[in-house]
Amino acid sequence: MPTPEITPGAPCWIDLMTTDSNQAKQFYGELFGWDFQTGDQEKYGGYITATKNGKNVAGIMQKMEDQAAMPDTWSVYLRTDDVAATAAAATASGGQVHMEPMDVPEQGKMAILGDASGAAVGAWQPQEMRGFDLVAEPGAAAWHELHTNDYAAAVKFYQDVFGWNTDVMSDTPEFRYTTLGSGRDAKAGIYDATSDLPAGVPSNWVVYFAVEDADASIDKAVSLGATLVDGPDDTPFGRLATLTDPTGARFKLIADTGQGNAADAGTGGQGAL
Repeated sequence: MPTPEITPGAPCWIDLMTTDSNQAKQFYGELFGWDFQTGDQEKYGGYITATKNGKNVAGIMQKMEDQAAMPDTWSVYLRTDDVAATAAAATASGGQVHMEPMDVPEQGKMAILGDASGAAVGAWQPQEMRGFDLVAEPGAAAWHELHTNDYAAAVKFYQDVFGWNTDVMSDTPEFRYTTLGSGRDAKAGIYDATSDLPAGVPSNWVVYFAVEDADASIDKAVSLGATLVDGPDDTPFGRLATLTDPTGARFKLIADTGQGNAADAGTGGQGAL
């Protein structure tokens, strides 16, 4: 599969903040067939890049002592051509800046933002590191979805801050869903999870990973220390499950049935969190 074209505003990278990077490497390496390269400690803080068949798919970061109280989590980064302007727009649009724009030597510039519904999201301005080399293939991210408890505010935030050209997939009291782009060109989704988010759980981004066989992957993940949270469920576009890894980071698995694309698979997540 050719390197995906990543347009401004679209998901371009994911990484895992974890309490145990060695355990994370063992778990995801076994589950997805990932290999790993650790960056220079002085320049990159020992940031770990995961590859699948030699192609960049994700990153892993060991939590620092002052981050111990934060839950282990997967983060989504959206591409921007000007991270400083994006951070300023986030503040002006009802969000906040959790981490000010900073240089990652030779690789790019980044910031961590809070959107208008309270979800954390990364912004990445690429230089040498362009983002994903592989998507929607087994062992790689297939879909990125915001579960929000303030749907209208979230949709407007991503339109105003990241320039999303949105398409309303559904707008009923039972299921509200908006995508970045439409149809087979959709890149990400926003799901109104007001009725599904447990009390105290903030809006959050969710990563779907593609697998060939959902049930076999679930069994393998559980044998490696994961917990099955929800599913597996058959949807019109694939077999879907929600899990947490051995240290509690949540993610989804989706096995494509060939009836739709990765964007379609995101619609199967209603109520799954």
